Amino acid sequence: MKVGIIQNKCCKDIQRNVEHMQEGIRKAASAGAELVILQELHNSLYFCQVEDTSMFDLAEPIPGPSTEAYGKLAKELGVVIVTSLFERRAPGLYHNTAVVFEKDGSIAGKYRKMHIPDDPAYYEKFYFTPGDLGFHPIETSVGKLGVQVCWDQWYPEGARLMALQGAELLIYPTAIGYESSDTEEEQERQREAWTTVQRGHAVANGIPVIAVNRTGHEEDPSGQTKGISFWGSSFVAGPQGELLYRAPKDEEAIAVVDIDMKRCENVRRWWPFLRDRRIEEFHDLTKRFID
Repeated sequence: MKVGIIQNKCCKDIQRNVEHMQEGIRKAASAGAELVILQELHNSLYFCQVEDTSMFDLAEPIPGPSTEAYGKLAKELGVVIVTSLFERRAPGLYHNTAVVFEKDGSIAGKYRKMHIPDDPAYYEKFYFTPGDLGFHPIETSVGKLGVQVCWDQWYPEGARLMALQGAELLIYPTAIGYESSDTEEEQERQREAWTTVQRGHAVANGIPVIAVNRTGHEEDPSGQTKGISFWGSSFVAGPQGELLYRAPKDEEAIAVVDIDMKRCENVRRWWPFLRDRRIEEFHDLTKRFID
């Protein structure tokens, strides 16, 4: 399967962001991509650096204007597209939602972000209600896609649940970057930890992982911090965690990566982790902590 990933910088102009992203989708499709994956909340700046009720004006219903636009493009180009939108479900009820479009432009499915962070410059709990759709792969013409979003990527449980339901790819639209006060050494440790944990999901489940992050510096509107420098580094890992592609840290990138899906079956034959799981001993995993 040929997978396109688009790592972009975002600006205040939403229409410009959308046009820039759509231009990238066209380039990826023209290079042979069958599946194109976008970064988290790609239509706008990462607004969660501050708690501001006016930011809710960025949200839109699903279906809505963005799903219409990206669905139309998916149909025109004949590709499956994974988008990431700020969903207005009802007054006072909002989600961070990934929407997957089929090649005919229809909505194949959606996933609402389950794990919601609340850290300095990442005040997502102010905006997003935790997802209620569970961890379920989305069936498409290119396969079963195990789509999650950003903070979900640190948790092996979600990846495993997707794999147990037949997900053929694990996909993570992302917006993550450096805390400005950290040393360069600490920043690099964090970036490498982010890459390593997701490569671990690929190994543990025997399926490829695709993480698409934004890049560039975005100012903190409140001035309380020095903003976020998103670390890019979007990557594709194979079923043994091998890096098939890794984007630069601080540059935009469009890449089409060829993934050998047949190889995943062989890897699972060599390393039958799913066969040897001691599921009768895992009941305590549903507890917050074991005293």
